[in-house]
Amino acid sequence: MDDLRISASCRCLIAVTLALGVFGNAAASTAERPNIVLIMADDLGYTDLGVYGGEVSTPNINALAERGTLLTSYHTSPLCSPSRAMLMTGVESHRAGLGNLPETTPLSFRGEPAYLGRLNERVETLATRLKRAGYRTYMTGKWHLGKDPRSLPNARGFDRSFALEASGADNWEQKPYLPIYPEAPWYEDGHPTTLPDDFYSSRFLVDKLIEYIDSGANQNNPFFAYLAFQAVHIPVQAPREYVERYNGVYDAGWDAIRKARHERAVELGIVDADAPIGAMPEGLRDWNQLDQPTRERLAMNMQVNAGMIEAMDHHIGRLIEHLKASGDYDNTTFVFLSDNGPEHNDPLETPGMALWLDWVDYSLDLDTLGEKGTYGYIGPEFASAAASPHALFKFYTGEGGVRVPAIFSGASIPGPAQIRQPSFVIDIAPTLLEIAGVSRDSPEGIEAIRGRSLLSALQQSEQPVREDQDIVAFETAGNVALFMGDYKLSRNRPRYGDGQWKLFNIATDPGETRDLSADQPERFRLMREHYDAWAEDVGALEVPEGYDARRQLSINSMHDRALRYGPWLLLALVVLVMWRRQRKNAA
Repeated sequence: MDDLRISASCRCLIAVTLALGVFGNAAASTAERPNIVLIMADDLGYTDLGVYGGEVSTPNINALAERGTLLTSYHTSPLCSPSRAMLMTGVESHRAGLGNLPETTPLSFRGEPAYLGRLNERVETLATRLKRAGYRTYMTGKWHLGKDPRSLPNARGFDRSFALEASGADNWEQKPYLPIYPEAPWYEDGHPTTLPDDFYSSRFLVDKLIEYIDSGANQNNPFFAYLAFQAVHIPVQAPREYVERYNGVYDAGWDAIRKARHERAVELGIVDADAPIGAMPEGLRDWNQLDQPTRERLAMNMQVNAGMIEAMDHHIGRLIEHLKASGDYDNTTFVFLSDNGPEHNDPLETPGMALWLDWVDYSLDLDTLGEKGTYGYIGPEFASAAASPHALFKFYTGEGGVRVPAIFSGASIPGPAQIRQPSFVIDIAPTLLEIAGVSRDSPEGIEAIRGRSLLSALQQSEQPVREDQDIVAFETAGNVALFMGDYKLSRNRPRYGDGQWKLFNIATDPGETRDLSADQPERFRLMREHYDAWAEDVGALEVPEGYDARRQLSINSMHDRALRYGPWLLLALVVLVMWRRQRKNAA
């Protein structure tokens, strides 16, 4: 009997010891919990990083992966606001109030709970939960979850924040990047603010985050830092020294880059050798049929894109070195993600865009492209290369739009390792809460977290995070993905989709080259039923007939400006009519 008691006591002691090890001694005291640095890139493609097979030099991000865990089947929404809502809350974007980009939501959807265009009051952010548990909380970079005072970072759990509340902006100065924005709206701690004269986004955001972290260094509690880069969102811009490092790299065109990235991803074990590469969308240009000036322009834009990625990596390295110098590095968990796949849009296809660029002093000159006052973008063909070996890109639920890089590293994360089972953006918040030793339970009246913690998988457990019958779904702008085990049901609308429902096994066919809907009709039917039930549950609405996101962007902009300026125009018209009548009567 005594032997049994000793054995039970030992087992209990071992279990407690292991639990403390998992959390990096998180349960011992607030001070011993790990710091958390959550880094989000913007519009980064699956193979844009060196560690995923890309040609861009990213030594600091690579180093995080080499001492941590790289996710090869991580999925997110194909659009930024829905992705960021799910990242911050662990809840589907529709439940959080951001089923679509505010800028592209149909006017008829406005006011619907799933389409408020901002974080609603029924969800709590990761920052709020960590702050309640004693964490210091900081944020710098793109927010895009609502400029309503109830939705800005300072109202959603962040002690300090320097945030851009728009889909994007210039990287060198306080300047909008699209005519739908009258300005580039930056906020510090909830108040409108201005940028310094020497601003460059990646450098400044890291500098500001370091300033915030250091401001609380004398406090005996850990920090949560959310660093949301503008890189590599349109306009792609980078210091010349980074751009010139890629002279000639893209001169062979997008097909060569797609092929080379695919081959390197296979060599690195990121992609299976027998998995076919995804097809390029129909209607794209043939590099070999382009004239030399067009090739030079397209290659130079991709060169700037690469320089912008490397610049981001450099400044991530500065943050890491600072944490090493301050003694915080060894007790910090790092997460690196992208919000969606690469941006494919060519802004110059929008009527009037070229005139607007000229009006606000944006240059397309190749000799200075990337520098202050210039405007770069990579277009759909090089976006397909950035998403290699997958199909499609941002806005679409092809794997190229939703499967993106994701890396966990640092405290409590063994490595090097890979997780090949599917994981999702809604899993990040519960994973970080478990790493911090913070309960995922929601207060009364707050949506429950829907994601699953990945910590067991990160700790190299063979236990799957989800069972084969579990589902995860995304919908935005009418494009749909529903995941169930190895299978994915999807629908993509035009321009680059055909609006048809399709079924793929993304474990064996991540390039989505073979539609299985006719071969597996029962699975197809079941997953369609699951999607319909999910859409009703979260409040996802079918977009109107003929909906086009780019056209809706213009419609919404004109509508909102009419509401903003219409009364003043009407008043001016009334004054003009009265003045003319008075003149007529006087005559």
